[in-house]
Amino acid sequence: MNVLVINSGSSSLKYQLYDMSNESVLASGRVERIGMESSILTHEVEGQAEVREVSEILEHTMAVRKVLDMLTHRKFGVLRTIEDIQAVGHRIVHGGESFRESVLVDADVKLEIRKLFDLAPLHNPAHMMGIAAVEANLPDVPQAVVFDTAFHQTMPPTSYLYAIPTVLYRKHKIRRYGFHGTSHDYVSKQAAAFLGRPLEELKIVSCHIGNGASCTAILHGKSYDTSMGMTPLEGLMMGTRSGDLDPAIVPYTINKEDLTLNEVNSMLNKHSGLVAISGVSSDMREVVQAMEEGNESARLAFEMYAYRIRKYIGAYAAAMNGIDAILFTAGVGENSDVLRKRVCEGLTFLGVELDESRNAVRSNETRRITKDGSKVDVLVVPTNEELLIARDTYRLVQNKALSDKVGQT
Repeated sequence: MNVLVINSGSSSLKYQLYDMSNESVLASGRVERIGMESSILTHEVEGQAEVREVSEILEHTMAVRKVLDMLTHRKFGVLRTIEDIQAVGHRIVHGGESFRESVLVDADVKLEIRKLFDLAPLHNPAHMMGIAAVEANLPDVPQAVVFDTAFHQTMPPTSYLYAIPTVLYRKHKIRRYGFHGTSHDYVSKQAAAFLGRPLEELKIVSCHIGNGASCTAILHGKSYDTSMGMTPLEGLMMGTRSGDLDPAIVPYTINKEDLTLNEVNSMLNKHSGLVAISGVSSDMREVVQAMEEGNESARLAFEMYAYRIRKYIGAYAAAMNGIDAILFTAGVGENSDVLRKRVCEGLTFLGVELDESRNAVRSNETRRITKDGSKVDVLVVPTNEELLIARDTYRLVQNKALSDKVGQT
């Protein structure tokens, strides 16, 4: 079965096409600047030169059509016809309390996703445009949706409730939802396989550290607590997001700086974090370079960033009454040996013994970066959210086909 995985944004669309017989990526790419005359489609097939096409793509239905044209292109394509696509899987940021797992798309599912627009106004409407665009181009192909929040639906009320009047939870569902769940789910399973231990026996802290960042306590294979909250703003210090802060800062800043609520929201989401403290960049690579060149603001930003990761790891070790493994994943987590070293230097009380030579190795494979005798294993685990989406989509479509076959007998 060939599964097309789509991640649709308001003005962009990323895609990967999988052959599920061996889980290989047949092609991948992205469409950028949707809605403009100079939209850009970038298409990649392993072993071939990248294809880049600039054209007018005014909306998502046209973007999907362009992707399908490229996938079946006589020279650059990998499929004979679009009928060779048997299923489509979508990443959906917010599933609220409605979705505890991935599901096939139907009218009821689409209605529920629309009801969640208020919880993810920048993401869920864009995801729905992707679903509608696929329906327009591939009306008979089953679609599945995989939610970033679903993995965290196993959290107990002690983890997900805020200490505010409970009427706000009952009426408006104000609670911790968590994000990056697809990534945390994937890397925890990869780690258990690497360690040769049942996931159900492990206590894991997974650190998804990219421009957006979150830590998750995974107790016996299930999310027990996570750093992001009702929105992706809470938790760790990130590239442009503040992470945890005193909520009284918001009205205080509005009053002192004569800002609107939207302006403060923009400040906390787009102009805080690494870029605010370093004054250099939201990119960890550039912050580290500036730090090594003697920039003290960059050094402070780096130390704050590492400190908060370390603090969450310690908190989650306490929450789970122990820890077996710490995982680093996503762009910064997988590639910054400097950050991993700084975080691990403060975790020796847990029994973490970093092996600096292992930590310095770059690889696309799961690897251990602690010494063989370390009480706690620290692993670098490359994430692959798209593959997990493809797997869930394949499983759901196969199960539906089997169910339909049984129903006909």
